[in-house]
Amino acid sequence: MDAYNAVSLVGIVVLMAFAWALSTNRRKLNWRVVGVGVGVQLLIGLFVFHTPGSRRAFVWLNDVVVELLDAATEGEWLLFGRLSLKPGQTRDGQSSLGFFLAFRGLPLVIFFSALMGLLYYWRIMPLIIRGFAWFFTRVMGVSGAESLCAASNIFVGIESATTVRPYLGKMTRSELCTILTAGMATVASTVMGVYVFYLSGVFDTIAGHLISASVLSAPAAIVMSKILMPEEGQPVTMGRDVDLAYERESGSVEAIINGAMAGVKLVLGICALLIAFLGLIAVVNVILGWCGVMPLERLLGYAMYPFAVVIGVPPGDALTAGELLGQRLIVTEVPAYESLAKLISAKQFTHPRSQVVIAYALCGFAHVASLAIFVGGIAALVPERRRDLAAVGPRALLAATLACLMTGAVAGVFFHGAATVLATAAK
Repeated sequence: MDAYNAVSLVGIVVLMAFAWALSTNRRKLNWRVVGVGVGVQLLIGLFVFHTPGSRRAFVWLNDVVVELLDAATEGEWLLFGRLSLKPGQTRDGQSSLGFFLAFRGLPLVIFFSALMGLLYYWRIMPLIIRGFAWFFTRVMGVSGAESLCAASNIFVGIESATTVRPYLGKMTRSELCTILTAGMATVASTVMGVYVFYLSGVFDTIAGHLISASVLSAPAAIVMSKILMPEEGQPVTMGRDVDLAYERESGSVEAIINGAMAGVKLVLGICALLIAFLGLIAVVNVILGWCGVMPLERLLGYAMYPFAVVIGVPPGDALTAGELLGQRLIVTEVPAYESLAKLISAKQFTHPRSQVVIAYALCGFAHVASLAIFVGGIAALVPERRRDLAAVGPRALLAATLACLMTGAVAGVFFHGAATVLATAAK
């Protein structure tokens, strides 16, 4: 273990101490949740980065995702032609016109959404989710409903709340905070393909990294949520498993259609958020310029600088990392990953570990727009809990941000350059 690995390890403790300092009840800290949650993350990190044989498994998983992305482009090619080609790519005598997110990246969301719908219909995803939920309930000691929702969030987004819809009305505030945190700390597999698309050309095995980051963030979300808002009530589903509440389609074709239609809605939502937030940030920067103040991205970079250092990003890269983390907070993770890809391509990082730690730390929906989406979406399911959801929402966003940072710190603990299992891209 070198100095930076030690910094990342200490950083995990520092992040939890920061959360504890802002806790609603410092005396109610559940040491079982904290201890087991951190232990699980470290074990996953050890397996991903250092266990013999794990490299082969994750490289295989990465290759599967990349092949799926290549297959998904067939529909894009039919609809958009050369607009769908990667920069420098040629097909049927036509060359790429450059990168266009709307034609090259976002259609992947529709493909993966349809694929997830099919996997749900085949009962593959419910089986996997129940396995994760069982572990969180039995080993970490949290309620069955929040365990199931946290497990669902490893693979899906806001729709994960519907899996525990019958229990939402009776949940404690702590449970609601955990559900919101898990939703914002993880990423849905439906949009992960976009991140892989951005980084696959400059970061080998990035799909394997992002999959492991999403798994790591689930226990991290539970830990941070339970530190910031400890359980003070008695959850109805404490200590027992609950079933997924979802409607199974009548056939595979219907599952694909419903999944694709859900993907279209998600794409439209992403487009709307990017247009609105990027435009508003530009307006804010114009106003700041009139006042002689640096752009908002740079201000957030300085604000997030200490956190970047704490999770193990070398000081020379910490300001850049802070700007990326700040960008994710206000304009979603999509532009942040695009910026990360450009920085890696331009060799802007002074240390190879920086891009790995940042890639992990960015892997989450921990941003302002997501807060509105999750609070609004769950409030639509249980209108009577709207006030409670609005009250715990900001705290959940903080918990999700800290959980993503913890995930980056775990990656930093086990990163050892070229010798690391999945770090061959960090050259």
